[in-house]
Amino acid sequence: MMAWIVRLFISNSDMIKLFLKISIYFFLICLALELLVRAFHLYPEDSPRFIDEMGVEKRVPNYNGFSVTGNRRQNFSEYHINNQGFNSYREFEPSYDKNELALIGDSYIQGFHQNYYNSIGKKIEDRTKDLEVYEYGYAGWDLADQLHLINAYKEDFSKIDHIVIYMKYPMDLERSTYEENKGRIKLLNSTSFKIRDNIKLLYYASQIGLLEPIKNLLVEKKDTEDIQENKTNTNPDSLYLANFDKLLATYPLNKSKTSLLLDKRNTSPLFLDHCNKLGIDIIDFGENFEITKKPVTLIYDKHWNNNGRTLVAKSIIAHLKLAKQP
Repeated sequence: MMAWIVRLFISNSDMIKLFLKISIYFFLICLALELLVRAFHLYPEDSPRFIDEMGVEKRVPNYNGFSVTGNRRQNFSEYHINNQGFNSYREFEPSYDKNELALIGDSYIQGFHQNYYNSIGKKIEDRTKDLEVYEYGYAGWDLADQLHLINAYKEDFSKIDHIVIYMKYPMDLERSTYEENKGRIKLLNSTSFKIRDNIKLLYYASQIGLLEPIKNLLVEKKDTEDIQENKTNTNPDSLYLANFDKLLATYPLNKSKTSLLLDKRNTSPLFLDHCNKLGIDIIDFGENFEITKKPVTLIYDKHWNNNGRTLVAKSIIAHLKLAKQP
């Protein structure tokens, strides 16, 4: 009996030693991976967000960082959040004495996939004369967000000469009213997100999908395919047009200086006809995308690459006749 107890004690002792060794090795491996992720800057830097006193969700001003996309740092670009809370190479100072263009949209306009000093706005400025371009881009915005922005800052936008709103049909017309997304801000400021932001290995693992099963347990997540199928079945063009009309009734457009930037190839003819009847100007960049022989999107992402952004800039310039005079 005594011998059995001794063997059991030795066995338990070995198990404890083995567990300690595994724990130490696991910690050292994680530490080494954390150092590698930091050394090669494989993690993105997501600038803080907030909702301002006008109810506009945007980035915390005067924040610099780098956006990283892809599991091997396939895209690495620098961003700069200006005083107004948007990624831009310049500050927004609207004036009746200058010629200005406001470019409004979601992540495609926010431009985190390209260095901020080589953005669509900068490309437009480089090809025009005496024009300042203000890029009001924020990931996740739809038309309700964009129109609310114009209304919230209507004094500034009254001084701007051209307003170009980028929209995707029908995704940007899935709601007819604007509501502040306080839940998103609360989630981004939660303890779990703060831990993720400070442990770069976790952030990197999250970006490449390794933590997806855990995220599904921590955050309530609906089946995207079911949601999309439901939207397709219950939201025909008539509902999207109704949402569009309701938004315009709440936030009337100054049609004399406002254009919608879109790809006609991916837009319902009914919506295009509706805009034509309402006298809303359309800038189509799809034609330039169609004829180019080079890719217009990133390899691993549907966001525009440098060529795509150049073609979008050229489409705006040509349509609004902003090109430099010889």
